[in-house]
Amino acid sequence: MAKKNKKSDKLYAVIGLGRFGFALAEELAAKGCDVMVVDRDRNRVEAASDFTDNAFVVDEMTRENLEETGIAEADVAVICIGDKIDVSILTTLTVLRLGVPQVISKASSAEQGEVLKLLGAEVVYPERDMALRLAGKLISPNILEYISLSDEIDIMEIKLSEKAEGKTVIEMNLRSRYGLNIIARRRGDTISTDILPNMVLHADDSITVIGKTDSIHKFEKDLQ
Repeated sequence: MAKKNKKSDKLYAVIGLGRFGFALAEELAAKGCDVMVVDRDRNRVEAASDFTDNAFVVDEMTRENLEETGIAEADVAVICIGDKIDVSILTTLTVLRLGVPQVISKASSAEQGEVLKLLGAEVVYPERDMALRLAGKLISPNILEYISLSDEIDIMEIKLSEKAEGKTVIEMNLRSRYGLNIIARRRGDTISTDILPNMVLHADDSITVIGKTDSIHKFEKDLQ
């Protein structure tokens, strides 16, 4: 039965310890979160025991077996079984019915994602999202990081060029010219989120902007 160790206010359950699930659980634990893990592979569960006491081997993801782990006590459950569609869907349904407040499921296809959404889960597409980020970087070399919020809105970190050297935020005028908002500036190892109109930018800086995808790419192209 899972127990909260009071490291944090929430207990996070990760079901499925493939590469994505294991990395997620390990990172949550490293950040001081209470984590429980569930998988059918004993070796993976034993490996996860290095960072959590709540590690359970479950041969089949039945309601009875999951109840015995105490997963109903979790505040968030992440189902990382995207490659086994039937198991993913049934496990998601079971966890939702056990009353876990927030259920997030990994999907490997749009069709699987649609079913998971209909059940009431939030859906993530790790492989697709990574591919989109890589494509964005390959197409636009000045783009350092890329997060897609929707089909139209993105957050991107963009390396500035000599065209921005010495200009202030208000002189760049990104909001009026491109409809973009600057939410952070990186200079070396220092990141600032206090973006003031008179902040001076330099060619070696990078800025993180949020806005429409086409507008961000237009700005990035104009920097070249």
